[in-house]
Amino acid sequence: QVQLVESGGGLVQPGGSLRLSCAASGSRFSLATMGWYRQAPGKQRELVATVTRGGTTNYADSVKGRFTISRDNAKNTVYLQMNSLKPEDTAVYYCNNFFGGRNYWGQGTQVTVSS
Repeated sequence: QVQLVESGGGLVQPGGSLRLSCAASGSRFSLATMGWYRQAPGKQRELVATVTRGGTTNYADSVKGRFTISRDNAKNTVYLQMNSLKPEDTAVYYCNNFFGGRNYWGQGTQVTVSS
């Protein structure tokens, strides 16, 4: 059983920063691809960033240069550092773990960027 616990969401002003954390348990974390996705009201869930077990990263064009995904295998944790936040970044952000041919999801954490 894979369980994901997220933290770090909240309300920030445009141009501000947040760091999201996702702690995983119940799987071989070091072998899994980890990712962050987001979903705004009325929109499809979209990829934000992924990082493979080997450390290869992938980003949506909309966040390149502003967001950074990283992982700490010793802590079974993946992070998303979000800088220069924009109102259009407002969404529920979900942690994703791909392991054993399955997708596992966190509960989601709200990020709101507003003045």
